[in-house]
Amino acid sequence: MASADSRTVPSPDAATGKIVVAGGFGVGKTTMVASVSEIAPLRTEELITATSAGVDDLAGIEGKSTTTVAMDFGRITISRDMVVYLFGTPGQNRFWFMWDDLSRGALGAVVLVDARRLDVSFAAVDFFEHRGIPFVVAVNCFDGRQVARVDEIATALDLPPGTPTLLCDARDRESVKEVLLTLLHHVLKAATA
Repeated sequence: MASADSRTVPSPDAATGKIVVAGGFGVGKTTMVASVSEIAPLRTEELITATSAGVDDLAGIEGKSTTTVAMDFGRITISRDMVVYLFGTPGQNRFWFMWDDLSRGALGAVVLVDARRLDVSFAAVDFFEHRGIPFVVAVNCFDGRQVARVDEIATALDLPPGTPTLLCDARDRESVKEVLLTLLHHVLKAATA
């Protein structure tokens, strides 16, 4: 499979697919979608207000000032024959009701993880595991730091055998493209198994 290239123009009859980018609050989903989208991404970010105090857990992300309240949306052309639409989920528990709708018809999902706060990742892993949606785990290396090995993270998250787990930088287009291509390979492998 060719790697995604923003100069690639899809053919009029290109296949399309949907990928969901999910994870806990503040793991970098909005950043991931924006860094790789070849169109201006749709963002539904709002300022975090005093109203969310005591409702949204800001432990470990105290400097966060905005939050996704509906979804993020972007598009990337993988090859002339394949276009992928990206749907980023909101991360707070109070918006999880939207995950079912956002995941309907998805080829697969990226579970974005902050290794410093693994506890916010379990719900996303469980969500896709219970629905039989193929997923990969991408460990976002905040500030370029790797705080744990991928095998340690896979063990800590109790991932199903064969679930691809890789490091990424959600701010880096090439890194995110590698995550998406890994997911597409995983989806194809699962479909032919």
